[in-house]
Amino acid sequence: MKKRSINIFLIFVVMITVSCTKDWLEVKPKGTTLEDNYYQNADEAFAGLISVYDPLGTEWVNTYASKVGLLNSASDDCYAGGAAYGDQISWEAWNSYTLEPAVGPQESFWGRNFTGVNRANTLLSKLDDVPMNETLKARFRAEAKFLRAYYYFDLVRLFRNVPLFTSLLSPSEFFSAEQASPEDVYTQIEKDLNEAIPDLPLSVPPSENGRVTTYAAKALLGKVILFQNNESRMAEAAALFEEVNTAPYYELLENYADIFRPDNKFNKESIFEITHTSVAIGYWDFPRPPAGEGNLLVQLCGPRAYAGPTYSAGWGFNPIIPDLVELLKGSNRYVGTVANIDSLEEAGLAVYEKGYQNTGYFMQKFAPLKDFQNSGGGDAVLEWPNNYIEIRLADVYLMHAEALVRSGNASEAQQWLDKVRERAGLPLVPATLENIYHERRLELATEGHRFFDLVRTGKAAEALAFKGFVANKHEILPIPLTELGNTKLKQNPNY
Repeated sequence: MKKRSINIFLIFVVMITVSCTKDWLEVKPKGTTLEDNYYQNADEAFAGLISVYDPLGTEWVNTYASKVGLLNSASDDCYAGGAAYGDQISWEAWNSYTLEPAVGPQESFWGRNFTGVNRANTLLSKLDDVPMNETLKARFRAEAKFLRAYYYFDLVRLFRNVPLFTSLLSPSEFFSAEQASPEDVYTQIEKDLNEAIPDLPLSVPPSENGRVTTYAAKALLGKVILFQNNESRMAEAAALFEEVNTAPYYELLENYADIFRPDNKFNKESIFEITHTSVAIGYWDFPRPPAGEGNLLVQLCGPRAYAGPTYSAGWGFNPIIPDLVELLKGSNRYVGTVANIDSLEEAGLAVYEKGYQNTGYFMQKFAPLKDFQNSGGGDAVLEWPNNYIEIRLADVYLMHAEALVRSGNASEAQQWLDKVRERAGLPLVPATLENIYHERRLELATEGHRFFDLVRTGKAAEALAFKGFVANKHEILPIPLTELGNTKLKQNPNY
């Protein structure tokens, strides 16, 4: 799929180039004609579908905007790190809550997700007229709706107040679009997921790994309901999680660290996984920022100027905060989460450069392991093959437990919390909300979930006060300054 996505990118580049090299006064640009004529068969529709998936793995728009890395920086899991203060100003702005409309990661997140929305809308507007097998067409439509829902779920959590597009807009409409209410956005997300579920496959063969399934859509729908904090709907969310957790396709891996190994992609714990590869050539020259399909977070979060066993040198981002390290000690999750580089240096086995906010602890889940640094022919630092599991089974177990407790069924919730604790090698504890939230922090540490969990549970102001978090402001990002000029969009409160 990643190889095909590059072809789609090139197709659109050619389309744009053709239209721009002709007389700019032409009434009907050539690019429009080419787009109108493009979706003529199932192969072209599939290529359009790949373009909708492609922003999932985008690690940059205007900067090194790793979704996971930036969310870690915003939380109490990690610091921003890097070579020095402000190495990547967007990371530091969220890390220290010095966000401004023109300073922060908001432009990258806005661009990534609205690119996905626009591509989904484009495909959905074309599919009805494509001559192809109707069952296959229904699946393509369902995948596009799932992805549009996924992108909007990110947007509404990150910005709260966003415009809602479910069809293609004319250029003039871009400037007249207004923000929808969060409730309307959530309604559309749920509508897309409910319409997608019947036409998605229960599972996919290895040749289609990375494409979404019925259970990925049900897990996401349950999560969407959970995050809206409507107590009357917790039983509804729990029922969706029940379907996922009892499906025959998934099970917890015995060894926690194996979940994240690049040679164990799409394992039994993976429900929705974002693909990266070292096959596509990564290079710096054009376009800028760099091109490739590798996972740049792996390079970003490795220890700087490292020389020693196991790891390759990275750029020192996302050092883990010691408080989290202490909480992880005593469970078998520690070795799968924490790379203790200071201990290697103290033993005389390694040396490394102490970057900004260095703690000596780095992310093992996304560590640049020497065994997997296989160059695809370009710059190896851009070609790390590590995937990212957006939704995995232990996450759904814990959301299931939470939804059950919140719907008054703590006794049934106990089994799902117990399964996660047992795998971690920890004694069992009662299924209370506090225990479940604590377990989520440890089980999902450094995977980018913590910030959203703190915000939705109302704990962000207290937990992130040491970083400068201000209540009723920093729960969301500012609308990018570049989106406000000559539009009807309004800035988020207190920015």
